[in-house]
Amino acid sequence: MSVTENTLILETTKGPVTIEMRPDLAPGHVARIKELVREGFYDGIVFHRVIEGFMAQTGCPHGTGTGGSGQKLKAEFNKEPHVRGTASMARAASPDSADSQFFICFDDARFLDSQYTVWGKVTDGMDNVDKIKRGEPVQNPDKIVKARMAADKE
Repeated sequence: MSVTENTLILETTKGPVTIEMRPDLAPGHVARIKELVREGFYDGIVFHRVIEGFMAQTGCPHGTGTGGSGQKLKAEFNKEPHVRGTASMARAASPDSADSQFFICFDDARFLDSQYTVWGKVTDGMDNVDKIKRGEPVQNPDKIVKARMAADKE
């Protein structure tokens, strides 16, 4: 598999963000995110929960943090640390409740280690992630304009 097969590009309202996906850490999550990207699920989705010094969360079709794609994922917790640029799945109280919502860490969040599924890391565009408007909920939030896999033709 080429590197681009696991390269996710998020075109956001703040600019492009490239995430290198890690199927070696979370094969089920990476496969599901690729499916959702290719279905256009993430296109137009807002960053609904953005906490300064912590993370930017997206992936809710309602823009509120209350929804998903309707397919729960079995936890694939791993030893990868939650540090600046880490892409990890959001979930409810149940370990197997992750769906389509994910977050990108602004800074170290090691207290999340081994409790949330890390599936990738920002390799380019972290400066654009830093520009995402903060809030809980965010007023007039930034969004993913388009999500695509680098391996796919435009």
